[in-house]
Amino acid sequence: MEKIKVAVIGCGTIANSAHIKAYLANPGVEIKYFCDIIREKAEKAVSEYGCGEAVTDYRVILEDPEVEAVSVCTPNHMHARISIDCMKAGKNVLCEKPAARTFQEALEMQKVQHETGKILNIGVVNRFNTGVNIIRKMIQNGELGDVYHVYVSFRAHRSIPGLGGAFTTKAIAGGGVLIDWGVHYLDIVMYCLNDPQPLTVSGQAFSKLGRDMKNYAYLNMWAGPPNYEGTYDVDDFVTALIRTGGPTITLNGAWAQNIFADETYIDFLGDKAGIRLQYGRDFKLFSAQNGALLETTPKYNSRDMFQNEIDSFIQCVRTGEKSPAHIDTVILSSQIIQAIYDSSDSQSEISFR
Repeated sequence: MEKIKVAVIGCGTIANSAHIKAYLANPGVEIKYFCDIIREKAEKAVSEYGCGEAVTDYRVILEDPEVEAVSVCTPNHMHARISIDCMKAGKNVLCEKPAARTFQEALEMQKVQHETGKILNIGVVNRFNTGVNIIRKMIQNGELGDVYHVYVSFRAHRSIPGLGGAFTTKAIAGGGVLIDWGVHYLDIVMYCLNDPQPLTVSGQAFSKLGRDMKNYAYLNMWAGPPNYEGTYDVDDFVTALIRTGGPTITLNGAWAQNIFADETYIDFLGDKAGIRLQYGRDFKLFSAQNGALLETTPKYNSRDMFQNEIDSFIQCVRTGEKSPAHIDTVILSSQIIQAIYDSSDSQSEISFR
């Protein structure tokens, strides 16, 4: 089997912790380029992984006909531009989440995908999580009965990443905790529920704890250190109510809150049973039978979801098939996130009807 030559554009945290290692573990892949505007990052990848060529301009990759597939692991403001340029140059793309800063940018990416016919998958990696797929099957098989409501919590105490940097600058990231963390949680919900059509969205985003950057107390900052001369104009707390053609969905999310607790879970409430999924971990099933209340923790073999994601992407490149992460499916989450931000800005409910 001939190896597919790939390029990784953006050699930061997600590239090193997930994409690169998963490509190297796939016997049908050869990494030809590591690209980053900071040359040292690209050169470090070449040295560390013992393969590829370091470049600083992604247009070198566009001009190389050998490259068939690209991972876009850059800050959010470059997702749409690089993905579109890659597809127009005949490359298949796996773009990290979120698809883009705005729903409009995501629509443009989808439009170019349709025009070129190239693969455009988005890094909604939880669609390749074993536990999430078990929950999806249970819901689709009716084991929870009528799922009428889903509650989402992605709340942390003091976890703003890289204060004053790319994560906290709206022009670069498109938003804060909602677009950074919330995209994963909302996507799990939409995937498990088989993408119910949103009807109305009412939301409020707050930018509170990080605005006074110099007085923001914290224990660690994984994307730091803080840049006190930088920008902080994104949300660090968000709440929303989403009505769909199926269940209602409510959420509370916080990069930072004055409650010392991390509450990261999703509750699926059905009239036969309910499920609490602990994000990134296992889940519990709650039900009643023969007059008794039951609590079950299913046990199952689980494979690394990032490896599943990369392997699925490469399979799509080989066959042209659509994966669960295709832009046509994932774009619904971008639309909902945009509606929450629009609702917050306008102080009114957003209707899709």
